[in-house]
Amino acid sequence: MPQISLAAFDIAGTTVDEHGGVYRVLREAVEETGAAVTDEGVQTWMGADKTEAISHLMSEGGVEPTAERVEAAFARFKELLAQRYREDPPVALPGAEDTMRALRAAGAKVALTTGFSADVAEPLLAQLGWKVGEGELLDALITADTVAAGRPYPYKIFSAMEATGTAAVGTVVVAGDTRVDVEAGRNAGAAHVIGVLTGKLERPALEAAGATAVLDSLADLPAHLGL
Repeated sequence: MPQISLAAFDIAGTTVDEHGGVYRVLREAVEETGAAVTDEGVQTWMGADKTEAISHLMSEGGVEPTAERVEAAFARFKELLAQRYREDPPVALPGAEDTMRALRAAGAKVALTTGFSADVAEPLLAQLGWKVGEGELLDALITADTVAAGRPYPYKIFSAMEATGTAAVGTVVVAGDTRVDVEAGRNAGAAHVIGVLTGKLERPALEAAGATAVLDSLADLPAHLGL
């Protein structure tokens, strides 16, 4: 098995349990525009950049996603999400921090990638005490507003490689709980593209998306990699 130089992990549903709040408030923010939203529609856009998800869900629900409407719905989404996180704070998923530390101890860098913008992701991580920097838990945080296009495009993974000085995509492991997480990892050409069952999707959906392995949780990754 090749040396792992970088682990790029999703946040909500992969490393962090935010109690499903993001998808509930995403639906609520879109429904407030007058759009009809289905469970299937929300599931389709799990893991995607949130402005992109809002735009598509509005269109699918019968509301024209003008720039102004999408911007207003995204602002409402952030307001609702902040309120929900105050009422029901996110927590680290069991074993996630241990896995990140095990990878760091093995010489790998650790980056988080997310469909959240920085103004959503950074306060969330601050609640957990997770920081980016020398001697901290994380080496990089790549948010939706720092790349040209979100998942399933591989740009967040490439940005994580750039931020951590990782040269070879064949030494990268990607893990996530959604279809687009897996597709982005495959599109990047990562050595290991891991689906985890701590989100809303079941094993067959992650396997169909192209995961090289599906694990119960991120806690199982060190053993899977032989660390």
